[in-house]
Amino acid sequence: MIDHDLAELYAVLTKNLNKAVSRNIDRFPDDFMFQLTREEYEHLRFQIGTLKQGQHSKYLPFVFTEQGVAMLSSVLRSKQAVQVNIQIMRVFTRLRQLIESHEDLRYKIEEMEKKYDSQFRAVFAAIRQLMTYPDDAYKRNKAGFIANK
Repeated sequence: MIDHDLAELYAVLTKNLNKAVSRNIDRFPDDFMFQLTREEYEHLRFQIGTLKQGQHSKYLPFVFTEQGVAMLSSVLRSKQAVQVNIQIMRVFTRLRQLIESHEDLRYKIEEMEKKYDSQFRAVFAAIRQLMTYPDDAYKRNKAGFIANK
């Protein structure tokens, strides 16, 4: 999640959130938080749409991973920060469950496909097609962290 969005959820200024993080920087290793590159930030701004006066920072934003968001709860100690953090963790957990259930469904369909003869191949092909994303979904450049290869 981007620092601006987290600051909005926690009802603090982005600069105050970033100050709190910088005072506790040893709690935020690279796999918890990173800063977007200029190119990633420009791409993100393009995706968001038109710019509004004062809405976009002149500084490159920080992005927090799930672990970084969890660590924010130890840095931001207000009651609202705790409640927001609980909700964010629930969303991350639900997303993981959805991804896992999608994989389970794919595995079950593959197992069923092995059991049945060729008359069902068209049915399984149609199901597989429904489970995939459109080709253009993968053609977009994605902003974010790229691990060293």
